[in-house]
Amino acid sequence: MKAIFLKYISVALASTLKFFGGPITGVILNLTWIETAICSIAGMMFSVLVVTYVGKVIQALLKKYRKNTPKRFSKTNRIAVRIWKKFGIIGIALLTPPLFTPIFGTALAVAFRVPRGSIFLWMTLSALGWGFFISYIAHKMTFIQEWIK
Repeated sequence: MKAIFLKYISVALASTLKFFGGPITGVILNLTWIETAICSIAGMMFSVLVVTYVGKVIQALLKKYRKNTPKRFSKTNRIAVRIWKKFGIIGIALLTPPLFTPIFGTALAVAFRVPRGSIFLWMTLSALGWGFFISYIAHKMTFIQEWIK
């Protein structure tokens, strides 16, 4: 029982940092694709929850302790602003798992002052869609299992 719980936590933690990490970890740990998807979704949504409620505090701390001002027009920032202008929160949410990290995608939504309810709604729908899709594909790609053996 303890071992399976640790597997679930490992997949969720991998998804909090980079969404694709969860499905790959699930395959490596021999979880089913459904277990992998649910844990990956939970991991992403944990990041969304934390960043949504603590995002402004994190921004203030970074601003306070940062020695150099960040580049305002980095490549990633330009892409994010372009997506925001064209598609709003829906675009940011849908592209968070494959393009951004769950933390960065949510931080963008917070920075664009999206209401929390909208952030949770669209990030949840995105996590569900991408979670099941990526987990299924990861489990069907047999080279991943062969690679770890």
